[in-house]
Amino acid sequence: MEAFYTIQGEGGNTGLAAYFIRLGGCDVGCHWCDVKESWDAEQHPLTQVEDIISAAEEFPGRFAVITGGEPLLYNLNPLTQQLQSQGFRTSIETSGAYPLSGNWNWICLSPKKFKAPHESVYPFAHELKVVIFNKSDFKWAEEHASKVGANCQLYLQPEWSKATEITPLIVEYVKDNPRWRVSLQTHKYMDIP
Repeated sequence: MEAFYTIQGEGGNTGLAAYFIRLGGCDVGCHWCDVKESWDAEQHPLTQVEDIISAAEEFPGRFAVITGGEPLLYNLNPLTQQLQSQGFRTSIETSGAYPLSGNWNWICLSPKKFKAPHESVYPFAHELKVVIFNKSDFKWAEEHASKVGANCQLYLQPEWSKATEITPLIVEYVKDNPRWRVSLQTHKYMDIP
């Protein structure tokens, strides 16, 4: 769908220079999604992997984030292998709705209630990032935390449109449950694409 060089704004790699590769196509359907234009894959022409790599190499950062839409709709082995062969560290942001493909230095699993993660993804997650939209989401977050590995970093992130209301609840929850961390969409606060 698009690719751009920016700063990673959320989760465990916040603040890193990152080349984002956003793939078109998603059937998860989060009502708060801020890139709904990515949902229809047919609206976005296929791009050769070599062209994606060539565009990424124009920038000095060597951290590539594959996102969507839902990137695991695709076999990501060729893209990640070529990125890594060119010196990029690879990261994915996924709902985990499909089996894992690709070679990853970092996997951010952000499960959604609208389509459950594929069980095979949980053991490989480096980061579990749960968007909190209402109070019941804390229990839901704990259910997913019980499925990831012991070294997976756990993040609670307020849904952007409810951040004023939800952030204080997350702060208190993290204080009471210190294995969790707070994730904010810093790119939105800083007006960074």
